[in-house]
Amino acid sequence: MKDLIPSTFKYCLYARKSTEQDEKQALSIDSQINEMKQIGQRLGLHIVEVKKESHSAKESDKRPIFAEMINELILGKYNGILTWAPDRLSRNAGDLGSLVDLMDQGKLLDIQTYGQKFSNSPNEKFLLMILCSQAKLENDNKSINIKRGMRARCEQGLWPTRPPTGYLKEKRIDKKCVSILDPERAPIIKQMFKKVAYDGWSGRKIHTWLKTEIGFKTETGGTLSLGNIYRILQNHFYYGRFEYPKKSGNWYTGIHEPLITKELFNLTQAQTKRQTLIPKSEQKEFAFTKIMKCGLCGSGITAEEKFKHQKNGNVHRYVYYGCTGVRDVNCKCGYVNEKDLIKQLKTLIDDVDIKLLPMKEKITREVKRYKKFHSMLLDTKSEIVIKNIDLRNYAKFILQEGEIKEQRELIGCLRSNLFLANKKIYLE
Repeated sequence: MKDLIPSTFKYCLYARKSTEQDEKQALSIDSQINEMKQIGQRLGLHIVEVKKESHSAKESDKRPIFAEMINELILGKYNGILTWAPDRLSRNAGDLGSLVDLMDQGKLLDIQTYGQKFSNSPNEKFLLMILCSQAKLENDNKSINIKRGMRARCEQGLWPTRPPTGYLKEKRIDKKCVSILDPERAPIIKQMFKKVAYDGWSGRKIHTWLKTEIGFKTETGGTLSLGNIYRILQNHFYYGRFEYPKKSGNWYTGIHEPLITKELFNLTQAQTKRQTLIPKSEQKEFAFTKIMKCGLCGSGITAEEKFKHQKNGNVHRYVYYGCTGVRDVNCKCGYVNEKDLIKQLKTLIDDVDIKLLPMKEKITREVKRYKKFHSMLLDTKSEIVIKNIDLRNYAKFILQEGEIKEQRELIGCLRSNLFLANKKIYLE
């Protein structure tokens, strides 16, 4: 057989790593090269180039090394190809057509594989096209079968691919594709929804919180980008429904355990939409969410706003403060009504040490401003005299009637840290 190979033939050894699912047990690139070099030595082939590639052969124009080989065949650098099998060269009609055209033009004279030889003859070219077309048929059928399998899983309520952050894939063989809650990350994802829905946090604020305070890492060890955070907040999967494929309009009810309620998801969507339409200065804030910590687990304090509609048409607003549960999802801190919270703070004011100077200066300015207004209103020219100022009564007034900014400023004047535990406020 060695004598049948003309001495003018020059070969390119082309090895492609298989990426197809059914070829996982096939030879690796290095093994292919070693085997084909032995074949070339046995057949007396003159190998002038060795090329490696790991791109799939399913689609044309997706393999830069293959395109480079085609160009070098056109330039005459070599006129033969040595490869492991025909499907290493092509699994699509476009690349197969390029090879056959080069054979018709006399630029590709021979293709040598492990078990077959294809020369520029009608029968051998026809056989090459059949073998490569068979590989394409296998790909097409495989794609159909995969899609059918995924659709069947969706109809069973199973998410067919890697679940979103906060969920893991069940590793048991009898529960393949079942998504289970990630005990480490699910509580944090839930807090993301709560912080947006109840505290009015933006995606950027969530991003900063995850990065600087929590040090959050995904299952693969990465971090969540701002875009990933918004995709999580918009993902229906967390309350039990999912669309697959995305934007297909095919919706399924999952059998996985929901992380949040549909009501919390809707509140989150309304809040994120509101943030894009309403200026930041007009967005909702709560007075005591950023200045207290949980006295049981050390997490931050979140707030929930609730409205009670009476039969007579009246609407009453209530705000409740409680632990975010970031450090302990089962924290028993409890929730306290904002009115009760203010009452407790007013009681504490009598016993705490207050930084007098900042408050005294502020009160003095306010009193002077009020007396000046009073003098102008009554058209009097009485001298403005400020005597004793009761700082504690002023502090209680701010807690009861002040704006959120004033309330935060007041709490900042306390010389102790503020904690909430078991619905009670205390200082340390």
